[in-house]
Amino acid sequence: MTHQNTVAGQGYGKVIIAGAGPGDPGLITLKLQRSLARAEVIVYDRLVNPAIITDNTAPEAVLVPAGKQGYNDASVSQEEINNLIVQYAKQGKTVLRLKGGDVAFFSNVFDELQSLVENGIVYEIIPGITAAAGASAYTGIPLTARGYAQGVQLLTYNPNSHYSPEKWKQLASGTDTLVFYMSVKNIADVAELLLRYSKKPGTPLAVIEQASTQYQQVHLSDLQHCGSDFSGKKFSSPSLLIIGEVVHLYKSFNWNENAAEGSVFNELVTEQI
Repeated sequence: MTHQNTVAGQGYGKVIIAGAGPGDPGLITLKLQRSLARAEVIVYDRLVNPAIITDNTAPEAVLVPAGKQGYNDASVSQEEINNLIVQYAKQGKTVLRLKGGDVAFFSNVFDELQSLVENGIVYEIIPGITAAAGASAYTGIPLTARGYAQGVQLLTYNPNSHYSPEKWKQLASGTDTLVFYMSVKNIADVAELLLRYSKKPGTPLAVIEQASTQYQQVHLSDLQHCGSDFSGKKFSSPSLLIIGEVVHLYKSFNWNENAAEGSVFNELVTEQI
């Protein structure tokens, strides 16, 4: 089923907004696979595994890289991406807007949907496996394991996040597993803030690089020592931060061995602490 705007322009194409999953090409949905095969234009994020595109698209499809990255002025802006998908759809094309992970978690799908609605473009949304689920499964860290966590919170943090002291108190005092997207560059700040508001210094954490790919790397530490353990460390993007007692379960249930250090599934910018 697709969204049909009542003012959709005649002759306009359609935009499919889809999640490509956390990296393993085998984790894409059948619906996305079919959409890749029939799309005329694919506007894709930098975190999408290239194999997903090369193995599933028609030879004549137009491939448009639209990588957007924080702290990188050379990356494509959200406004440019909005304009790209609208312009191609107005040419009557079937456009696939392909995002890493799932479209609803820390992506800018809201901005893109607004642009499509404002321009009367027909669209549909295909979910994907989000990075937290992929990292959890491929490390053997169950995020809500009974006796270890009462829930899970999916978060992101950078110096502009402006979380209130009350928010940090809630995060630090609770028993939920905390999963931070796009935050490893600021891991020392996250740890300091949680400790300031009474999180236990020995609370374990894991940084998972390139989760679910053949290049996955897992790095373990705790809130008290992560600043020194990871000082000067460059993590390949995408990297995910998991904080909580469930990280203790990694050594018992990990089934996916670390890859060789420094390997990447894509030419991605590293993030240095």
